[in-house]
Amino acid sequence: MAGPAAEAAETGRPSSPRRAALPLAVTPACSGQETPASIEGPLFKPNSPARGDLITPATRGVRLDLSGVVYDTACTPLPETLIEFWQCDQNGDYDTSGFSLRGHQYTDSRGGYRLQTIIPRDYWGRWGQRAPHIHTQVQASGGPVLVTQLYFPDDTQAYGRDFAALNAADRLLNRACAIGLTGPKDGGYTGTFDFVITTKV
Repeated sequence: MAGPAAEAAETGRPSSPRRAALPLAVTPACSGQETPASIEGPLFKPNSPARGDLITPATRGVRLDLSGVVYDTACTPLPETLIEFWQCDQNGDYDTSGFSLRGHQYTDSRGGYRLQTIIPRDYWGRWGQRAPHIHTQVQASGGPVLVTQLYFPDDTQAYGRDFAALNAADRLLNRACAIGLTGPKDGGYTGTFDFVITTKV
């Protein structure tokens, strides 16, 4: 497992300035504007399992049931779109020897996806203390790859962490990539996020 400093090799620049004074807004309805890109980071692993449920018997943490739709820039849902997810665990550690909390899936006939996972924790990396986030790659067949990161609202409750302070301090955070959360209920959250991607190289 890679420790909290495992992303020390991250490279790239924030895709937009941080706006610490503003709360994280929920993901809006499809506007046709592409989901902002971000850095991949050093911890992506190819050949992840095909699965939408990343929860295993060994998984601990606050549960998250995330779903949404992938659209093109004309707001048309995109079936059979590849989505890759990877993230750290409740301790801020990434599994670099296996595929814990890693997986890929294809959107259904309506362009929808569903991910069952946990809320990740913050950790320290090259860019300072990273707010909790989920890495994603999204690609329609024959189209370019969108690499981005999904974040959590300021009022998220997990692991005794102050998400508002963590979000405000993260140099890479893009508030347009906030998951809309409902909960907590029964110890977990339900989340939504819709991607908008281009299908032309």
